[in-house]
Amino acid sequence: MADLKTELRTLITEIAEIDDLPDDASFKDLGIDSMMGVEIVAAIERQYKVKITDTELEQVSTLNKSVALVESKLATSAA
Repeated sequence: MADLKTELRTLITEIAEIDDLPDDASFKDLGIDSMMGVEIVAAIERQYKVKITDTELEQVSTLNKSVALVESKLATSAA
């Protein structure tokens, strides 16, 4: 599997139309609003065939937190 962090960084920067995405920068601080957040979550769900629940949405707030969430989802679905 390709590097998940690199894939997510690319996906998020394309949706948010930003050039740089530091690992721990808050999406809100980068100007990513709730509508973009919904778009990012939908793209993650499509690309990785996972379901992100409403209670997990707050975890999609930085690149590192998003990577950790997707990794845990993929591990659970593989089990």
